[in-house]
Amino acid sequence: MSKIGILHPGEMGISVAAAALHGGHQFYWMSQDRSNKTRIRATKYGLKETHSLVEFCQTCEIVLSICPPHAAEEVAKSVIEAGFKGLYLDANAISPQRAIMIARRLEENGIQFVDGGIIGGPAWTPKETWLYLAGQHAYEIAVCFSEGPLETKVIGDEIGKASALKMCYAAYSKGTTALLAAILATAESLGVRDELYQQWNMQDEGFSEQINQRITRVTAKAWRFEGEMNEIAETFHEAGLPAEFHRAAAEIYRRLSSFKDAEEAPALDDVLRALLIQ
Repeated sequence: MSKIGILHPGEMGISVAAAALHGGHQFYWMSQDRSNKTRIRATKYGLKETHSLVEFCQTCEIVLSICPPHAAEEVAKSVIEAGFKGLYLDANAISPQRAIMIARRLEENGIQFVDGGIIGGPAWTPKETWLYLAGQHAYEIAVCFSEGPLETKVIGDEIGKASALKMCYAAYSKGTTALLAAILATAESLGVRDELYQQWNMQDEGFSEQINQRITRVTAKAWRFEGEMNEIAETFHEAGLPAEFHRAAAEIYRRLSSFKDAEEAPALDDVLRALLIQ
């Protein structure tokens, strides 16, 4: 049984914690400066409370970092400063080169690092969410989830490999959603949206409605995806490929960030209006 901690148990993080609890592990969170919504979520799933970052880092043997991409480095820095000396999993949507940089800083401070990439939504159902792992200590993380619905797969010892897979996967899945949103907004601006729908539906019946739903569903998390698209752009650039497509996708998601955490999907007209306001 391991003592595992997650600093920010959001929708994804709490599902990962619940998956580890199936194996009998103890799971901790830090309540300092966290919202009541986070407290309710942590209490519901039986996470043990620590009151400060220092207490959290002294208690936990393993720390999981699952946060928006732009915060990944700051979270890693905070556990270094709090004196953590255990095993650290970064499962954020970051470029492989950023994962390597974070790993180097942590290892210089006596912290063992595992590179992770999550593909899928919150891990409540078997065979729907995968945690890919890379690094010399990857199997130590994988065993924590052997009894729960989160699927794990170790893909090598090389730090950055799991992050690279996540970047390539999201480059398509979330990148094409941004492209479709831009296409619809352009068609709306030029007065040909109905005609575009007709052409799509002649080739694939019901396709236009699928696209509408895909675009409106993504809006609540668009604020997170902006940073993810920038990480993908950096990944492409380092691989010697053009980065501009995903930088444009980041801008699309930035324009949709006002829908952050909406409980219901907005109307498509509201989404297109937000995209067309520069």
